[in-house]
Amino acid sequence: MAAPINLRKLKVFPLAQRDSLARLEDILVEPDSKPAPCPGWKLADIRRCARHIAEARKRGAGVMLIYGAHLIKNGAALIVLRLLEGDWITHLATNGAGAIHDWEFAFAGVSTEDVRANVAAGTFGAWAETGRNIHLALLAGGAAGEGFGSALGRFISQDGARLPSEKTLEAALRKAPGHALAAARAELLRAMREHGLAAGRHEVAHRWKETSVLARCFKMKVPLTVHPGIGYDIIANHPMFNGAAIGRAAGVDFGIFGGAVEALDGGVALSIGSAIMGPQVFEKSLSCVNNLRLQAGRPVVRGHHIYVVDLQDGGGWDWKGGEPPKDNPAYYLRFCKSYSRMGGAMTYVQIDNVAFLHHLLRELS
Repeated sequence: MAAPINLRKLKVFPLAQRDSLARLEDILVEPDSKPAPCPGWKLADIRRCARHIAEARKRGAGVMLIYGAHLIKNGAALIVLRLLEGDWITHLATNGAGAIHDWEFAFAGVSTEDVRANVAAGTFGAWAETGRNIHLALLAGGAAGEGFGSALGRFISQDGARLPSEKTLEAALRKAPGHALAAARAELLRAMREHGLAAGRHEVAHRWKETSVLARCFKMKVPLTVHPGIGYDIIANHPMFNGAAIGRAAGVDFGIFGGAVEALDGGVALSIGSAIMGPQVFEKSLSCVNNLRLQAGRPVVRGHHIYVVDLQDGGGWDWKGGEPPKDNPAYYLRFCKSYSRMGGAMTYVQIDNVAFLHHLLRELS
């Protein structure tokens, strides 16, 4: 069997050296600008979605926005913030890349790189500040019991984190080795020793944090959960890579996500450009919620509407008529198939993700 590679030996580079392909000043879409043109039949779906959201919020039901990284990469942050300010969204969820782009934009005002060229050069994802600071946020947040979204949102909002002393961590571990936070404390202690992280305040300025969805959700106390995969994201390409810290933070967020699904009776779930994370996490969480409800003698989640938005053509299948047979290629489109099985009513809208949210905001305003 081949020996595993030693990630501790990875060479990383300053983020300023990267040829970043996206700059906030170039990509941000102003919420008050005119949305991109939209065919009438798609606009009808968006108007129906807006009506369902308004009805859900009127009755106190939840509205979830589950989104992929391209929503942030394509400049929709200010639109999402406006939806938050209008109290239209009660829970947000993204994948690891969505959180990373949010952090890079908040820290440096830039994000995105040439994957083909940088993989060949061995530099893809190997950016010193990105891996270091996101791990720092997760390690500090983990020792306090925080999930991924809250820990990174706090880190951006408060421009850094404060670490306890090694003696404090050692004393806590000796006193309560079986404590629920013992493993997180041990990981933080190990990271401090291996990577020279000093006790006390670690100041990290985020000059563009007013555009950060993570930071705004933290300040507004609106849950934003992050659902990464181990090895999926560029923070794996860093000597500080810590799968335990990432997994622990994601585990906390999965429970919080379930709390949002619990409030989804008569509510709305929006899956915007999330082809894998959204449907996979949603279906497991809905099953968990229904499991607990049935044990308590309660009915399963019902009366909810699901709107799935992507640029793909949905396999050329009319999903309003149900699921295609297994010999139809559309059957293997996870983002449609999974959501079509989740009860309620699923609508698929083939449209650019930013355009959908921009039109939706206009309809709700």
